[in-house]
Amino acid sequence: MGRAFEFRKERKFKRWAKMAVQFTRLGKEIVMAVKAGGGDPNSNSRLRTAIQNSKAVNMPKDRVEAAIKRAVSRDEKDYEELVYEGYAQHGVAILVETATDNTNRTVANVRSYFTKYGGTLGKTGSLDFIFSRKSVFTFDPGDRDLEELEFELIDAGLEDLFVEADEEGKGIAVIHAAYEDFGKMQKALEELGIETKSAKLERIAQSSTQVTEEQAADVLKIVDRLEEDDDVQAVYHNMAE
Repeated sequence: MGRAFEFRKERKFKRWAKMAVQFTRLGKEIVMAVKAGGGDPNSNSRLRTAIQNSKAVNMPKDRVEAAIKRAVSRDEKDYEELVYEGYAQHGVAILVETATDNTNRTVANVRSYFTKYGGTLGKTGSLDFIFSRKSVFTFDPGDRDLEELEFELIDAGLEDLFVEADEEGKGIAVIHAAYEDFGKMQKALEELGIETKSAKLERIAQSSTQVTEEQAADVLKIVDRLEEDDDVQAVYHNMAE
């Protein structure tokens, strides 16, 4: 069938694998949200956000409903959220967010990835000066007047509003707000009738480390391996693009 077919097949498999990882992570987030605030999204903003994010990646509705039902069950395991910090090769800072039902397994795995790929695992809080936690929302800007929207969102804690290209090259509006203003910004967007594509608490690097293409390849080995781990929810680094 030729190399073109093999290339398309490889890309499709990679896309499916990425979707499977996203569904697993969102499933955990739904479970944790229900455990923390109940199974009604109308009264549980964290669950409402998780469902919203699941729609953004086309997670099947039946999988979302199944995750909620599992979480309501007393037999469903709880997940503990832990953060690991360290450095990859070439001085690039790495921060790893995890959700696990077995902390011994998770820390052993994360430590092994850092060691295998030439990095070092540090102490919790050692990268606070590099990463700050922000509320990040994305939505389709359409023909909305973003300058006017900025004024409407100032009281909700708006720090920045800009448009960037998404994975498909389409324009996507991005909002940054303080970590503690997540709920306030979420409510303001809902009141304005803005349907967000995603709503997350993310780690934003305040400074970046410059690397060569070869060095970047070294760093991405550990990033990719961490992202493949079932206990890992998100991986952040400060490597300059």
